[in-house]
Amino acid sequence: MNIIAIAGLGWLGLPLNTRLKSLGMPVKGSVSSVKKQRELKAKGYDVYQVLITETGVQGEVDAFLATVKTAIVLIPPGLRRGTGHNHALRMARFLQRLEQAEVEKVILISSTGVYSDAQGKVTENDMPRPETEAGRQLLEVEQMYFRSHLECTIVRFGGLFGGSRNPVRFLAGRENLKNGEAPVNLIHREDCLNIITAVLMKNAYGHIINAVIPQHPSKKEYYTAEAMRLGLEPPHYTGDMDEVYKQVDSLSLGEVLGYEFQNYLK
Repeated sequence: MNIIAIAGLGWLGLPLNTRLKSLGMPVKGSVSSVKKQRELKAKGYDVYQVLITETGVQGEVDAFLATVKTAIVLIPPGLRRGTGHNHALRMARFLQRLEQAEVEKVILISSTGVYSDAQGKVTENDMPRPETEAGRQLLEVEQMYFRSHLECTIVRFGGLFGGSRNPVRFLAGRENLKNGEAPVNLIHREDCLNIITAVLMKNAYGHIINAVIPQHPSKKEYYTAEAMRLGLEPPHYTGDMDEVYKQVDSLSLGEVLGYEFQNYLK
């Protein structure tokens, strides 16, 4: 029996757990706090408390990874909050435990943040050239896992939206925003779930997958329309033209998974 471990039962991990169980797949998950573990156990989840730090992995990691052959790593880097922690080192500690537990396959959830905001149009064939510390750490983690002894597929999600989550809520009413003509790179949570499930069902390992809706309206166009749709004050962009932009496209979604998006931008 191939038990699937989801490391990180959060905004994406929880519905993924539900999705996989509905498909008859045995699954268990982890959270970092005991309080959250109690809450999820009360709701019927098979969940373990696992805390990944720069010095090691604490908690119920042995029980969490016992008899697991496939792991889905959904650990948020938390690098935007300026915590100063070393995400790459944390993920190296977790990789060691995955290998010790004899996990065979891993789906590593990464981000299009590995690409520089000035790389222009990119696909999986283009080597990321991150210019920020967050981007450099994300790329280091990708390379670490991809070069490990595990069969690994990396999925780079664009900006996430779905449910009550919409990036425009953080932008509404803001003034003097730059680079309004740059394209958006977004993906709906439902498509995230579909893509991860497709990797599992097709046993599609050894790949890097950019997962972004192929529509790329400008930030100004898209977020203005979204704000108006939600009854929010639109963000205001400067009139300055900026040639710096990033447009992330995918070859692997079609070539590897034959995937067609279910949610497009309105």
